Amino acid sequence: MAGKRQIVFLSHGGGPMPLLGEPGHEPMVKALRSLAGRLQKPSAILVISAHWEAPVPTLTSAASPALVYDYYGFAPEAYTITYPCPGEPSLSRTVSDLLRQSGIETRQDPGRGLDHGVFVPLRLMYPDAEIPCVQLSLVRGLSAQTHLALGLALQQLDYDNLLVIGSGFSFHNLNAFFSAGGEGDAQAFAHWLIDTCTNGELSQAQRLDRLAHWDRAPGARFSHPREEHLLPLHVCAAMAGASCDEHQLLSILGQPAAMFYWY
Repeated sequence: MAGKRQIVFLSHGGGPMPLLGEPGHEPMVKALRSLAGRLQKPSAILVISAHWEAPVPTLTSAASPALVYDYYGFAPEAYTITYPCPGEPSLSRTVSDLLRQSGIETRQDPGRGLDHGVFVPLRLMYPDAEIPCVQLSLVRGLSAQTHLALGLALQQLDYDNLLVIGSGFSFHNLNAFFSAGGEGDAQAFAHWLIDTCTNGELSQAQRLDRLAHWDRAPGARFSHPREEHLLPLHVCAAMAGASCDEHQLLSILGQPAAMFYWY
């Protein structure tokens, strides 16, 4: 049965820790497992991960993508995690063609695997690894406007029963995870972000303008010294075209972590 497109933005936690039983990730693990039960099971998944930056938007196109263990310093079992989901070359081509039609240069990469921004949340949500998956990169330079334009182009994506996941982190100041201070800035930015994505009184133009100038928000640069973990949300919010239907504010490693869902 045909299903409508679903879009979610996830705070995906620290490296492989959600899969290794780290206690500070328990709320996230529970939230993602519960979310999978509420979503209509997708026919394919497109993931925009914070952990791949390319000169132009680039898509994985392998039929059987490998995994990229793009973290270091963890126990040996972190490097034996498996997630043997199939790729979906037809979805990769469809997205690539659509972006080109919108005037956005793009490419496909058959050698690129799926990084932990993809396989960590998917292993929690869909542990059977049977749903085909394609990853879409961020664009180097990390322009908010560029990623909003990417989401606007993706509004025209016609692919039956697709789940789009923006996989990042609504708070990503690595030093703050392991030191005291800044709690007020972190909470202020979290609440600004929630208002931006959930406030139905904002027009979509106002919402996108806020996101375009996100660094003016209270606590913005404390929460994101570098914005790669925020930009998957820009793609999702622009693609969705409206305020989100549901959100959650969790604690991950003692910091606020927001999730946004458009059903």
